[in-house]
Amino acid sequence: MSVLWFVLGLIALVAGAELLVRGASRLALSFGISPLVVGLTVVAFGTSAPEMAVSVQSAWAGQVDIALGNVVGSNIFNVLVILGLSALITPLVVHQQVIRQEVPVMIGVSLLLWAMAADGGIGRGEGLLLAGLVVAYTVLLIRQSRRETAAVQAEVDAEYAEAFDGARPGWRDHWGIQLLLILAGLALLLMGSRWLVEAAVGFARHLGVSELVIGLTIVAAGTSLPEVATSVMAAIRGERDIAVGNVVGSNIFNILSVLGFSALVAPAQLIVAPALLAVDLPVMVAVAVACLPVFFTGARVARWEGLLFLMLYTAYTVYLILRAGGHGALDDFGAVMLLTLPLVALTLAILAWRHWREGRVGPGA
Repeated sequence: MSVLWFVLGLIALVAGAELLVRGASRLALSFGISPLVVGLTVVAFGTSAPEMAVSVQSAWAGQVDIALGNVVGSNIFNVLVILGLSALITPLVVHQQVIRQEVPVMIGVSLLLWAMAADGGIGRGEGLLLAGLVVAYTVLLIRQSRRETAAVQAEVDAEYAEAFDGARPGWRDHWGIQLLLILAGLALLLMGSRWLVEAAVGFARHLGVSELVIGLTIVAAGTSLPEVATSVMAAIRGERDIAVGNVVGSNIFNILSVLGFSALVAPAQLIVAPALLAVDLPVMVAVAVACLPVFFTGARVARWEGLLFLMLYTAYTVYLILRAGGHGALDDFGAVMLLTLPLVALTLAILAWRHWREGRVGPGA
């Protein structure tokens, strides 16, 4: 039965992602809203609904390690795996707004979470602060969209005309139909994620893995599969703003909203495991910071950078497996990573500096 639910979950995720991307991109154009804003709000928030459901339910039930591990693991997975896969499909042009605003916001909220967790727990007051910040962030995005310049609006109008091939939109292109597509896509994403996560957790617990490792790996990857399907499908369809905006927006939403509401509903404060505080939270922050030089190099994510992200996630997963099993090779592997990661960071920083110096940062998509 677990295998059956796993397969059904994957099918539902792919179908839901197709409906969501199709509906969101057409809805954005019909209302004159840029696809980037839709990717950062509607799509990002919608595909993060599985993280919300799993973390809130886990926090309510007292399974704190799953609630926290889901958020931290999902944010790491989103950048390294989803952007990596999407960039391998097609190099992703990054909108200048993402570089100037959204990535700094993602880095800021990641550092805020790390600071909140430093004392070993996240209470209701901190959860209320996070929930309030997501409301302020959403309002900011909507107001910015309404203040778009005439040049940007003309570009959106041109995309709208191209999308409909110059023909008069029919009943299938009505905003109500697109909204139904979005809702149907979200429903399939939620059901698919639930089926897949339940099957994956059953597999993991059968192997005797701790709840923290389950949250950081199986649950995080499972609840992030809507983002995988949506961003990969968006990359295939050429909706690159949605592909990138979905990842960055989801990471911001995961910390502010998912973790915020989890802390609000938990019977007591969310206790942060020492391993999470010592390793996984710093990795999450480092991954967020790594987006700046990668996005800055020509305002795009190249295929080799996508491959680099996937290799880094593979190394992180190997570390988690070794840590979970208390393997003797853990110390040697950790030493190798301590030597390798600074070299990777230095390389990205040098590349970003060279592109900035040569004035080759391209315009926003």
